[in-house]
Amino acid sequence: MTIRTILIDFGGVLVRTEDRSPRRQAAERLGMSEQELERVVFESESSRLASLGKIPEEEHWRAVAESLRLPPSEADHIIADFFAGDRLDTVWLDFLRSLRPNYKIGLISNAWSGLRAWITRQGFADVFDRMIISAEVGLMKPDPRIYLLALQELDAQADESVFIDDMLVNVEAARVVGMSGIHFTHPQAALDELRSLLNHA
Repeated sequence: MTIRTILIDFGGVLVRTEDRSPRRQAAERLGMSEQELERVVFESESSRLASLGKIPEEEHWRAVAESLRLPPSEADHIIADFFAGDRLDTVWLDFLRSLRPNYKIGLISNAWSGLRAWITRQGFADVFDRMIISAEVGLMKPDPRIYLLALQELDAQADESVFIDDMLVNVEAARVVGMSGIHFTHPQAALDELRSLLNHA
C-alpha cells in the first residue's frame, strides 16, 4: 500500500480549543455551564441545518442568540467569546504544506458556510488541493458519501488514502469505504503515526 492522498478534519484537529477560560466565562455570564453552551452552538437544530448548507451560518448564530435570550446584535460578541481560546496548529499546517506536491492534501469538515472564507483570510488555503465542507456539499461525516466525494474530487483511490479525525466514528466511517484512518487524540502522536505510515508506505 502506497499512501498518495491525505485527508484531514478541521475542528478538533487543525484548530483546537487550547484555552477554555473564555468559553467558560461566557457560559458563566449566561448562567449556564460550558457544556450547555457548546450544545447550543454545536448540537442545535440550526447547527445541523447550517452544517448541511440549508441555512447560512449567520442565521445559525441568530438562532443561538435567540435561544440564549439575547438580541440578534449580540451574535458577534457570542462568536468572539466562544472561539477566543481556539488556536491553529501551525506545526501540522506546516507539515501538510511540506508534503505537497508529492501528496494530495484534502480537508473534510462538518462546518458551516463561513469556513472556506475564514481559512482563506487566515492564509492557509494553499495547504489543500481540495476543501470538502459539509455546508457546501450537503453531506456530513460519517455519511460515507462525503468521503467518496472527497476521493472523487481529488481523483484519489481509497486504498491509497488516509483520513485523520478527532472523532472515532468519523475515522471508522472512512475505514469502511477503504481508507486508512488515524484517530487524532494528541497532536504529536497523530503526527508521528502519519509520518510512520508515509515512511512505510
